[in-house]
Amino acid sequence: MQSTTFRYPKTKKVNQLDTYHGVDVADPYRWLEQPYTEPEVSSWIKAQNELTYGFLETISERQKIKERLTELWNFPKAGAPFKKGKRYFQFRNTGLQNQHVLYVMTRPDEPGEVLLDPNTLSNDGTAALNNLSVSPDGRFLAFAVSESGSDWQSWFIRDIETGKDLPEKLEWSKFSGATWLPDGSGFIYGRFPEPKQDGAYTEANAKQQLFLHKLHSAQSQDELIYENPEEPQWMAHTITSDDDRYLLLHISRDTSPVNLIYYRELNSKDAFKPLIADWEAAFYFLGNDGNTFYFQTTYQADRGKVIAIDIAKPEKDEWQTIVPESNDTLQAIKFIGDQFVCLYLHHASNVLKRLKTDGSSPSDINLPTLGTVEALNANRDDTQLFYSFTSFLYPSLSFEFNLDTGVSRQLNESALKFDASLYETSQVFATSKDGTQVPIFLVHKKDLEKNGQNPCLLYGYGGFNISLSPSFSVSRLAWLELGGILAVANLRGGGEYGKAWHQAGTLDRKQNVFNDFIASAEYLIEQGYTAPAKLAIQGGSNGGLLVGAAMTQRPELFGAALPAVGVMDMLRFHLFTIGWAWVSDYGSSADPEQFKSLFAYSPLHNLRPANYPATLITTGDHDDRVVPGHSFKFAATLQEAQQGTAPTLIRIQTKAGHGAGKPTTMLIEEQADIWGFLVRVLNINSSETLLRKRRSSS
Repeated sequence: MQSTTFRYPKTKKVNQLDTYHGVDVADPYRWLEQPYTEPEVSSWIKAQNELTYGFLETISERQKIKERLTELWNFPKAGAPFKKGKRYFQFRNTGLQNQHVLYVMTRPDEPGEVLLDPNTLSNDGTAALNNLSVSPDGRFLAFAVSESGSDWQSWFIRDIETGKDLPEKLEWSKFSGATWLPDGSGFIYGRFPEPKQDGAYTEANAKQQLFLHKLHSAQSQDELIYENPEEPQWMAHTITSDDDRYLLLHISRDTSPVNLIYYRELNSKDAFKPLIADWEAAFYFLGNDGNTFYFQTTYQADRGKVIAIDIAKPEKDEWQTIVPESNDTLQAIKFIGDQFVCLYLHHASNVLKRLKTDGSSPSDINLPTLGTVEALNANRDDTQLFYSFTSFLYPSLSFEFNLDTGVSRQLNESALKFDASLYETSQVFATSKDGTQVPIFLVHKKDLEKNGQNPCLLYGYGGFNISLSPSFSVSRLAWLELGGILAVANLRGGGEYGKAWHQAGTLDRKQNVFNDFIASAEYLIEQGYTAPAKLAIQGGSNGGLLVGAAMTQRPELFGAALPAVGVMDMLRFHLFTIGWAWVSDYGSSADPEQFKSLFAYSPLHNLRPANYPATLITTGDHDDRVVPGHSFKFAATLQEAQQGTAPTLIRIQTKAGHGAGKPTTMLIEEQADIWGFLVRVLNINSSETLLRKRRSSS
């Protein structure tokens, strides 16, 4: 890496000292927790961005990378169709549209017509479709729009027959879908109390309520369906039964895969009755046959199973196991006719099976290669299953599976300007500190020489029961063309191997996640794939925490670090927006014992004067999931602690949030900056490679 002397913006310090269980903890950059609208914070953002972009603009390869990314991105994309009434719906993108467009068709394979184009909602593409729900008869579309990457969403209603919107607008909704009444006269949605002035992006979200909105009425007339003032952190969403007789509540209290189930008759005004009343496992309603309710659950099955509960005899000893637990992790199920279509994870890659509701006649639905099923769409009374499939080198394609014939047909083609035949995917296993085998997917050129000189990007997450299976990313293709290796590690804390795997990376066991990641890095170096000076680490959100912890614990092991929208202050994360829900995975500094483990790895609090790897922190000024104050404080502290010459920069995207709904133009700009940064700091000789690729694709 070329040596550069950086003069970082001077960041004001304040005398803020907090005492946690007898331990004094300084927080000199507390003022950076304020919203971006505060003048001092706004000035700091401007100064940091000027430094960052000033550095990025000196990277001559950056423009070539942006041009190649634009070429790669520019191909038609289509999601898996879904059906409501007699209509089919599908998201599509012609290539470079900022937001995907919703089409409506009379058949799943016809061109159809545009129903909703989010690109018309704003001039710069920063208004995004956050959620949607079509009425059972296919007549009305309820859709939620978010601005500038915020989790807040406003609901609107479109008459699908006329294409015109109804006059109502429903505000202050977040983390909510819409459950239509069977007759399509209205829907149930969740919302929070309106935040205090200037609190929309930081104030803790609590006291969720569920309301019934009737079409052609004002939000003020909505009927309260459910609330629980005694449990302000409980959150619920509704589900209607297959026979339209029952309304179910799925209640959670945090991000842990544990929930309650309440129910009542749909047209009743009685209180909801508990069916699952203990916080001990996950229960996902699949459908019903009369009084028999089917659930996917982890009750006495860490990797998942299917049970039947007769609501007339709901005692646990009456529950029947329909699909028993297997060696693979049960991820999702669709209930179609008299069959279950079950999606499993086998060593972090998907397997799709179907079987009768009595557990008999199992058979596989063959998938194209090692990869991921992104969507499963079907209705109980149909014989069509729509799914989309993807892998590292396989762009998302849609399929229709006919349950009567057992045949799949592909619904769209890929026009990707990339030769996947030059690359290969494999899976290896690293040994973590305690002997645990950690899977790693590797993607690279087929003729790769293991000489320890290859640039390598190691990506991880390791939290919240979320699994990383092989998925397609346009931006990563440019990294592969630059000669880079992509390594995706399946760390504890995720859901790849069920409940025990998840719990092994939570609370006072969170260090296991970082150990797994570090062991993955050491494996790549020991096996000759790369070297510390050529190794970059990347992760977002909880993965940003992962990168922050790894680089503070082993700074000498990495050449570059890319923490995105990370949870960096483990002592205060629970005080903002939805952060309180993460306590189930992390613990809380309010607890004396949990404080000890949090303080031991909190990235912000473990920065010391040292030679840290080149770092590009990324966040959005409108992020109301992981508030940008995390990244701001970490950047200021890291710049002060950096003893080496490697750049310590933060890229703050304006009018953007946690990542969802980010427009294509913004994604391409950001990825060009990230790859350009790595080209410079990892000393990648890229010019000829990129020019050759551009010539061959033109």
